[in-house]
Amino acid sequence: MKKIFITSQYPGESVKRLSEKFNVIVYPKPTLPTEMELLDNARDSVALITTVADIVDKKLIDLCPDLKIVSNSGVGYENVDIPYATEKGILVTNTPNVLTETTADLAWALMFSVARRIIEADSYVREGKFTCWHPSLLLGMNIHEKTLGVFGMGRIGTAVAKRAKGFNMRVVYQNRSKNKEAETETGAEYVDFETLLKESDFIVITAPLTEDTRGRFGLEEFQRMKSTSIIVNVGRGPIIKEAELAMALKDDQIWGAGLDVFENEPEVNDKLLELKNTVLVPHIGSASIQTREKMIDMAVTSVELALGGEIPKYLVNPEVLHSR
Repeated sequence: MKKIFITSQYPGESVKRLSEKFNVIVYPKPTLPTEMELLDNARDSVALITTVADIVDKKLIDLCPDLKIVSNSGVGYENVDIPYATEKGILVTNTPNVLTETTADLAWALMFSVARRIIEADSYVREGKFTCWHPSLLLGMNIHEKTLGVFGMGRIGTAVAKRAKGFNMRVVYQNRSKNKEAETETGAEYVDFETLLKESDFIVITAPLTEDTRGRFGLEEFQRMKSTSIIVNVGRGPIIKEAELAMALKDDQIWGAGLDVFENEPEVNDKLLELKNTVLVPHIGSASIQTREKMIDMAVTSVELALGGEIPKYLVNPEVLHSR
């Protein structure tokens, strides 16, 4: 039977559909495969279902001479050598749109957790420190009627901004260009980067990683933000310079930070780990049962179509169709 390698375990029943027709190997550990494990398990596969953390480069592709498709479970696909895959006639797909709302939910969870000091408060109770109520106990920041700044007004940014309506917030945003549709849906105002920094009480980063966004938030930017402001990153880790963020937080130049992604993931800056005004979670933006089930179902469907001689819906290298 033809071999399919899936680099991670997923909830749901979608993978069983492939097992009825193919020799499906699912990486069994609750971690990602190492480089050698990925190469060894992927060898001679006709299809791969990968995550954005699995490097699909020339070395791996050359081990799979009959490879027809790399089905990436995730929105991004920077982990795949697209030009080489295209040259070899290999389809590359992703799973867009499905994680938008779930990631926006997490952005708000981080906003609340930092603003209302939820992690600190939970620890306070568990450690037996709650012996009496006091009006100055664990004071936080309001969210309602504040200004929300969105850096990157794509699908996720728009979903984050939509939720602000219920809190009667002013929404401003910075993007490569104006997003008129998002403005209509959310009432958001397009502002320059300097205005975003100076006027936002909360800044949520949802932008992709590009040469323009890499390291965009550093010490100079934090110094121009309000001392009461909170920054949340559910976009890409390297958009924030972590060492400089830790300095700004330690010196009370900003109030707090909530991070789902990290500059050198999975490593986290040691100084950030020491701070109480941070909430740090391990890249769980799309980690709901329902979303993961949808993601793997989309990835499996792409494989079924490709191996059946059809064109998958979410093809990210359509130029491959001319080289086959």
